Amino acid sequence: MKKLVDEFKAFALGGNLIEIAVGLVLALAFAAVVGALVDFLIMPIVGIIFGEPSFDNLTLTINDSVILYGSFITAVVKFLMIALALFLFVVKPYNMWKARTAAGEEEAPPPPEDIALLREIRDSLKTRG
Repeated sequence: MKKLVDEFKAFALGGNLIEIAVGLVLALAFAAVVGALVDFLIMPIVGIIFGEPSFDNLTLTINDSVILYGSFITAVVKFLMIALALFLFVVKPYNMWKARTAAGEEEAPPPPEDIALLREIRDSLKTRG
C-alpha cells in the first residue's frame, strides 16, 4: 500500500502533470476565445450571406421527433474554426520555431578568442615536443 501511495504522489506532483494542467486550462481559455470569435464575428457574417446568423433553427421533423441538424452544422463550423485557429496560431509558429532551432543546432558558434589562442598554443607545444 505504501508503494502505491508513493507512486501516486510521484504521479500527482510530477512536473509533467502540472504542465498538462496548465496546457489544458490555456486550451479551454483559447477555445472560449475562438468560440466567441465564431459566435460574434463569423456567424453574423454567415447570417449576412444565408439570411440567418445561426443554423440552429434548421430542423427536420419526422412524426413527433425533431432532428436539430442545424445545431450540428453550427457545432461543426465552431470546431473547424477552433482547429483553424489552433493551426494558424499554435502549430505553424511552433513548427517554424522548431525548424529554426534545429537548424541552429547544426552550426556551433566559434569558440571565444582566448580559447582559440589556448588551443593554438597547445597544438604548437605538441608539435615541438
